[in-house]
Amino acid sequence: MTIQIFNTLSRQKEPFIPLEPGKVKMYVCGPTVYNYIHIGNARPAIVFDTVRRYLEYRGFDVNFVSNFTDVDDKLIKAANQLGEDVPTIADRFISAYFEDVEALGCKRATVHPRVTDNIDTIVTFIETLIEKGYAYESEGDVYYKTREFDGYGKLSHQAIDELRLGARIEVGEKKQDSLDFVLWKAAKEGEIYWDSPWGKGRPGWHIECSAMAKRYLGESIDIHAGGQDLAFPHHENEIAQSEAANGKEFAKYWMHNGYINIDNEKMSKSLGNFILVHDIIKQYDPMLIRFFMLSVHYRHPINFSEELLLNTKNGLERLKTSYNNLQHRLTSAANLTDNDAAWLSSITSLKEQFEEAMDDDFNTANAISVLFDLAKQANLYLNEKNTSTNVLTSFINLYDELVNVLGITLKEKAELLDEEIEQLIQQRIDARKNRDFALADQIRDELKERNIILEDTAQGTRWKRG
Repeated sequence: MTIQIFNTLSRQKEPFIPLEPGKVKMYVCGPTVYNYIHIGNARPAIVFDTVRRYLEYRGFDVNFVSNFTDVDDKLIKAANQLGEDVPTIADRFISAYFEDVEALGCKRATVHPRVTDNIDTIVTFIETLIEKGYAYESEGDVYYKTREFDGYGKLSHQAIDELRLGARIEVGEKKQDSLDFVLWKAAKEGEIYWDSPWGKGRPGWHIECSAMAKRYLGESIDIHAGGQDLAFPHHENEIAQSEAANGKEFAKYWMHNGYINIDNEKMSKSLGNFILVHDIIKQYDPMLIRFFMLSVHYRHPINFSEELLLNTKNGLERLKTSYNNLQHRLTSAANLTDNDAAWLSSITSLKEQFEEAMDDDFNTANAISVLFDLAKQANLYLNEKNTSTNVLTSFINLYDELVNVLGITLKEKAELLDEEIEQLIQQRIDARKNRDFALADQIRDELKERNIILEDTAQGTRWKRG
């Protein structure tokens, strides 16, 4: 089956056919690095990391670019408040970003370009737009002539005369039209700046992605992605800039993830429900956060609450227990049993179901349902009187393959118990063998106080941290 992608541009699912066979050029809008990222920023990072992983799983060579906005009004404001310069703040929060998203299982992009490393590229891009009649200089600023681009509004499906002004489209007296948006901003006193043909200044927000996508991926790309809030005006403006400058389609497929609410309310600082990833991964396993995000289809809104997170934790624990029970049984399995073929056929079927779910617009919610079916089948197999190395290994390999697509790890971290606790666990095992259940319970309770939880399974006694 061909991968189907819901294209925001056409508002329908389309078969994924890359511009160049076997290769994918993918651009994802990254954060403005003036603070730690919030849980809303984490969703596109996780979602499009998973999209990339699945494309690679299907054999595509993915050139994945995700930028950092390391100079803009928010960074300048933060620098003034903290008494630091903009590059220092940007460097600090870029490092924090990598720390946070890598904890969430996200791989680094092929390239993470920064605006400040691409000023010359951006200036050249703006000069092209001016030469082609799509932009103009006004008192040190440069603006894009929105009405000059015939296709404006095609991504957000709005007629140009009915467009609402986005939060980052600035209306000012220097413009020829209120819909025009800034490409280059003249520097104010004391602000960071770069020299340009129009004087000292810095790039506008929208132009940076058009310029960097062209530099690192080319004039036309396969997939452009980001949060739903970026579709208008940011991505609409990118289309206008890139297609006006390059004379060809900018991106073939546009993907946007849905919003996040906190306890059924929109996340905002004023409501006090603004959650930073830096903080929440100290409270919860980052893998749980990722698993939770992927439990809902990426285009749908997702409600984030402690109750829902804990419910999701139960599901993740089911998968971990199943996976680790397989590993435990593998140490004592036979080489072959009479019913290997039937179980191997079941495993192959589960893999096909997973791929069918992911081929359908990267439906991770349905893919996770397949993982639960895999756990169910694995548990049924572990109840068999005789198990074989072949089938157990096939179950484990499929687990490894599929959870890697989702960026999830099920393997328990290796931890060493001190000698005293090891002795207590063995004493309890011996007590149970001798039917001294009072002593066994006493040891169990003592270990629980030390944050060691014992599980008596068909494969023997296992432990985990509480």
